[in-house]
Amino acid sequence: MPAATNKSELLAVFDKDLAKLRKTLTEVDEETSTLSAPDDPVTIKGIIAHRTHWMGKLHHWYEDGVAGREVFVPAKGYKWNQLKAYNAPLYAKGDETPWAELLSNFDAACDRLRSFIVSRQDLELYTKGVHAWTGTWTLGRYAEAAGPSHFRSANSYIRKTLKAPR
Repeated sequence: MPAATNKSELLAVFDKDLAKLRKTLTEVDEETSTLSAPDDPVTIKGIIAHRTHWMGKLHHWYEDGVAGREVFVPAKGYKWNQLKAYNAPLYAKGDETPWAELLSNFDAACDRLRSFIVSRQDLELYTKGVHAWTGTWTLGRYAEAAGPSHFRSANSYIRKTLKAPR
């Protein structure tokens, strides 16, 4: 699926992919939220905690950049090829959190990210170099990675997990 190139495309893909994920999440309760796919130990709870965290990371990067502080992408002390180690505690914390709380936090993060996108102009979202911390990507591409791309992969993982024989 090609990346969005403007705010309206980004919002359309955000809404579409979030709706699909939310539909899948209606099949998940506290008990099934502890399931994981046969080939991966990460639980459904862990997946939702992870996605929630990364939406928040985008806001931290943005706020640090706008404030003139150093921006650590992906995180202080980590490189992109070290995300497995970075993400492990996120999954573990998710496993310890009640499902209703995870969903509430996820919904709030989705609302915040969507509002963030709505409040930006195409120029800020899709012009390279507007924010130094984004490197070769645009702010819009980061927002898509934190939102719709993560919604799609979460939906696939959760559907696979729910369909797996027990």
